[in-house]
Amino acid sequence: MAQSVFDYTVKDIDGKDVSLSQYKGKFLLIVNVASKCGFTPQYKGLEQLFEDLKDNVVVLGFPCNQFGAQEPGDAEEIKNFCSLTYDVKFPLFAKIDVNGPKASPLYQFLKKQKRGLLGTGMIKWNFTKFLINREGQVVKRYAPNDKPEDIKKDLSKLL
Repeated sequence: MAQSVFDYTVKDIDGKDVSLSQYKGKFLLIVNVASKCGFTPQYKGLEQLFEDLKDNVVVLGFPCNQFGAQEPGDAEEIKNFCSLTYDVKFPLFAKIDVNGPKASPLYQFLKKQKRGLLGTGMIKWNFTKFLINREGQVVKRYAPNDKPEDIKKDLSKLL
């Protein structure tokens, strides 16, 4: 049974295994992202947060097509969109499910650690964000409409 986010290995956007333990000692902001969502412009704020705080904070983007089929592309299309449209440099990972029977084990852990509105474990929509402390524990869950700029203020208090 996993004790922290750092116990997980996930696939990056190119299909390579990545142990999240490599991020020990940093804060993480784990986000389920999509290219065709009303919240997609948050990529810009997420990248800015990553650039401004990269010595202490890493943003991890997990594409997901479970909400309104808003991430229909394959890995190459997602990478190109993120790079060309928002100049994303933070790590992107393989497309995953965040809800249901095929939900990623990482997301099962995140949802168990911090429940959403009204105590539900489900992810409501794209761009739900989880703030992870340096020990790999979930400290806060943010709704899709919570802006990266506001999360940066929270992070600045913790750093």
